[in-house]
Amino acid sequence: MMRAESIAAWMRQRVADAHAHGLVVGLSGGIDSAVVARLCQLASPGAALGVLLPCHSDPTDEQDARAVAEHFKLPTVTIPLEEPFDALARVGKAAVAEAARHLSAAEPPQDDLRARMPLANMKPRLRMTSLYLLANRFNHLVAGTGNRCELAIGYFTKYGDGGVDLLPLGRLLKSDVRALARELGVPSRVVEKTPSAGLWLGQTDEGEMGFTYAELEAYLEKGPDTVAPAVAMRIERLMRASEHKRQMPPAPGE
Repeated sequence: MMRAESIAAWMRQRVADAHAHGLVVGLSGGIDSAVVARLCQLASPGAALGVLLPCHSDPTDEQDARAVAEHFKLPTVTIPLEEPFDALARVGKAAVAEAARHLSAAEPPQDDLRARMPLANMKPRLRMTSLYLLANRFNHLVAGTGNRCELAIGYFTKYGDGGVDLLPLGRLLKSDVRALARELGVPSRVVEKTPSAGLWLGQTDEGEMGFTYAELEAYLEKGPDTVAPAVAMRIERLMRASEHKRQMPPAPGE
């Protein structure tokens, strides 16, 4: 597993190469963002900023995000996104209904995941926009919080939490992130917290993925024979379906 010092040194070099002044990271209250926040401090002492971006979020997540910032004495700003999200959702729903008539397309039931995800994905995209507002203004880079497990199966929103300048945890499994969190002194309640993308209340990573992080890590590290056939099939299906998220948009002739 990569150590904190080597990751921070890599981040520091990326900042220097970009002629940037520091790093910005969104604080979700989860373990990944807590680890990245501390790495940002180590990479850019005095030039790291945490951003709280509540959007109809679980209040516990905001409390944990603030606790992490206070624990590490990381300066933060808050951009509440409830109002812009509600306004965009309102006009967006009307546009979807009109588009469905033009396209002769039936809308899925409102409790269907297909109906829920487009609106849910607006949250990380609004957060990405907000992070870049600050990053562009102060010539900082946006540090992403995705880890190897999430990247492998596309468990991130395209141009949302996937829209970042660097991915410090991109080669670390979830268990590696947890070990690194302990090394860095992340508060224990955040380390042991059930992973969630916070797309809606009660949502969890493993519930949405359909398998555990332990199963995904076994597949990635030891191969498909180490998990149940149904789990291997689901992982492979997610990998194929999300390939476009890990590539630049295609152009003719490629």
